[in-house]
Amino acid sequence: MIRVVACLFALVFAAPAFAQNLANPAALNEQAPATYKVQFDTSKGPFVVEVHRDWAPNGADRFYNLVKNGFYDNVRFFRVVSGFMVQFGINGDPKLSAVWREARIKDDPVKQSNTRGTITFATAGPDTRTTQVFINFADNAALDRQGFAPFGKVVSGMNVVDGLYSDYGEGAPRGRTGDPRMRSR
Repeated sequence: MIRVVACLFALVFAAPAFAQNLANPAALNEQAPATYKVQFDTSKGPFVVEVHRDWAPNGADRFYNLVKNGFYDNVRFFRVVSGFMVQFGINGDPKLSAVWREARIKDDPVKQSNTRGTITFATAGPDTRTTQVFINFADNAALDRQGFAPFGKVVSGMNVVDGLYSDYGEGAPRGRTGDPRMRSR
């Protein structure tokens, strides 16, 4: 199991994270195992995601390489929409975020539905997935038709995910703040 620890994330892996690789997205192209688990230790407690490469190989490979190389270390949840989903995946280093903004992967066909606890890459349209992912709080089957392909599922600690702070809202005008620095941990 890959383990991610700290405020939100800090990677503890068999080999040290290769931060220098993060500046070169093309270098992070290792194929993921058929199934693997990632433990996230948050300020609310741990949760574990089990990833299935056969559900969405491009997504599973991208997530594996990002986690293995420490991209999500100390990253915060930045979007929590009660009853819908929680999103993370913007690195706190603006230089790294800029490099990855255009490091897009091809879409995977949707083989699993966006049910409660599934994790899926966010997208801005066809073939635009980069680093941002979200966990579904509810059964969101409407996302299936929009091309959101789950690549894994929370297998323990969904109560932790449910407990993430959501009072910031979706942002202006509905939320209490539009300030992206106000991120849930």
